[in-house]
Amino acid sequence: MPSALLQATALVGALALVPVATGAMAQVDTETYRELDTFMDVFNRVKADYVDKVDDATLMKGAIQGMLSSLDPHSSFLTDRDFENLRTQTDGNYGGLGLTVGQEDGAVKVIAPTEDTPAWRAGIKAGDYITHLDGKLVFGGTLDEAVDQMRGRPGTQVRLTIVRPGRDKPFDVTITREIIVLKPVKWEVKDGVGVININTFSKNVGADTRAAMLAVEKSLGKKPLGYIVDLRSNGGGLLDQAIEVTDVFLERGEIVSQRGREKSEIERFYARPGDLAHGLPVIVLIDAGTASASEIVAGALQDHHRAIVMGETSFGKGSVQTLLPLSANSALRLTTARYYTPSGRSVQEGGIEPDLPVPQLSDPDYKTRPRFREADLRRHLINEAKVDNSVLEDDVKDDPRFTATPEELEKKGIEDFQLHYALQTIGRLGPATTRTAAVAPRAAKR
Repeated sequence: MPSALLQATALVGALALVPVATGAMAQVDTETYRELDTFMDVFNRVKADYVDKVDDATLMKGAIQGMLSSLDPHSSFLTDRDFENLRTQTDGNYGGLGLTVGQEDGAVKVIAPTEDTPAWRAGIKAGDYITHLDGKLVFGGTLDEAVDQMRGRPGTQVRLTIVRPGRDKPFDVTITREIIVLKPVKWEVKDGVGVININTFSKNVGADTRAAMLAVEKSLGKKPLGYIVDLRSNGGGLLDQAIEVTDVFLERGEIVSQRGREKSEIERFYARPGDLAHGLPVIVLIDAGTASASEIVAGALQDHHRAIVMGETSFGKGSVQTLLPLSANSALRLTTARYYTPSGRSVQEGGIEPDLPVPQLSDPDYKTRPRFREADLRRHLINEAKVDNSVLEDDVKDDPRFTATPEELEKKGIEDFQLHYALQTIGRLGPATTRTAAVAPRAAKR
């Protein structure tokens, strides 16, 4: 299971915080009793014969974690420490480097750096592997041990040894620890366009997005040419906040539905009247780090033809986790539903495909750096629609719009090519563009 270094994962996604429901337990049949007898036999054998003494709590915790890890990558057992990490995600304040990490075959793998944090400024990228901390090997240890070593007093430094797929040799990066207060929503005005950067879906993000849009109008003294909603490397968060953000741009219609095990277990969420963007053009930027709650926003705006989705195919996490309290200091985080976009699409495995694919040309590693997505996780849920994106024909010809090198872009002062291209696109659409015109790239693609 991915565990947050400083943010409870962000592969993560749409999380429903609900109280545990009281109901009848499933009937335990004879076969279940046999399996429980086997479990107790193993439990007693380990207690009696293992080389070191092991207490009951350690064995039971390991058994629970093993059971949940056999289900899917996002179901887990939460203890006091895990609750603190989850609070970090939903409250948006933490201290350290600004990394979300997971563990893969004993290696510490970077899920995503948080924007404007020490790790992000140091150039750490999703998919990097951390092999040493201050020269000490972390491979083969627990993720919690690695996390503890990366945490520390603000102002102190830690040296990370990084293995980056696509590079021949490891390299070291020294990072100074900081106390980090996440700003989940940031805004700026570029070329008359309101740019809304949402880097996580912690609490109050919906309200912060509305405030950012009002601030854009106040800054300009008029309505902008349009809006760019930047969801790149946004690993998700709270489901209700994803719904609120989507509602900001929609006048009506379904935003998302979540469906449980039974066909009758369907819950739908709808937009309320009132498009705060007043029908202006909207572009949503996504990449391989755009996951779960972020995919709900991108998928809904895409299905309603309310926005052009631009960038790279998203992560592909289409499941909802429910937090079920078990005691005062433990809970079960269980995958209880799949979510679907308004048109009935599941993004599980396949993700959201952009209307207009735009590579991040300003990243020197964009061609060689592997993309880490839901389909790469062990025991990920299978898309019930059985969509095989591999049957789509790849266009191997170079797009003449996307041939510039990072060096050429740097000379032109372009540090973020995808954002630059989005700004140009809104400029070409013009202030009189209608919603139907805004979906021309998607219509042309079909």
